[in-house]
Amino acid sequence: MHTRPIPATGEALPVIGCGTYLGFDVAAGTSEYQRLTEVLSALFGAGGSVLDSSPMYGRSEAVTGELLAATGSRARAFVATKVWTRGRDEGIRQMEESMRLLKTEVIDLMQVHNLVDWRTQLATIRDWKAQGRIRYVGVTHYTASAYRELEAVLRAEPLDFVQLNYALDDREAEQRLLPLAAERGIAVLVNRPFGGGGLLRRLRGRPLPGWAQEIGAASWAQLLLKFVLSHPAVTCAIPGTGRPEHMADNAGAGTGVIPERAFWARHAASLPV
Repeated sequence: MHTRPIPATGEALPVIGCGTYLGFDVAAGTSEYQRLTEVLSALFGAGGSVLDSSPMYGRSEAVTGELLAATGSRARAFVATKVWTRGRDEGIRQMEESMRLLKTEVIDLMQVHNLVDWRTQLATIRDWKAQGRIRYVGVTHYTASAYRELEAVLRAEPLDFVQLNYALDDREAEQRLLPLAAERGIAVLVNRPFGGGGLLRRLRGRPLPGWAQEIGAASWAQLLLKFVLSHPAVTCAIPGTGRPEHMADNAGAGTGVIPERAFWARHAASLPV
């Protein structure tokens, strides 16, 4: 799998990861829980590492921690989660709970989820980074309606990461945020790379365009992910899944040809989006 450098340090990050929303929010002992071990195997086997979670994702943090511990694969994972609350004390309590659930003493990336009380939470995250409890600092949002505030935070604050929504049918981030992240040296995680799932559902069942072979896209998921990765500001895309076959397919987008932006200018208009 291709990697891209995290601008703050130069550390190489694989370009496809896994979001844990919904897919990892499952009960222990169920068939859905059991197959998540195979999801991790597919991610790590393909050379991926990023697992992104949040306290608002139900049992996802706990399940991620349990699976990483049971498989002895914590060292292979780049674990990202979020703080999603107001107030300093409550933020500290929530982040300590995330560490407990994830069964780790160090979080690779802590993000302020949807910019909730971001000034308060960023101050604590930076303190924890200085103490070695957190490696990278970030902020997130999942909707274009928040882009004005997100842009202001990116301009005002020293950040390592931003997580935002970007897809073939959701391209507003191209206008200001992706260029700004590149200018400011901020790594970009892309959530909702399938347009929140709706775009992929609309395309499934349709034949792939002939030109998909030129970029080694063997599925619609791979084609859509290669579009996201073709923007040079994007560091890693994190489509969520709880199915190993989908994880393996997604990971395939991070190999082979990642086309230049000019490729999409020629071909994107022909897609039924």
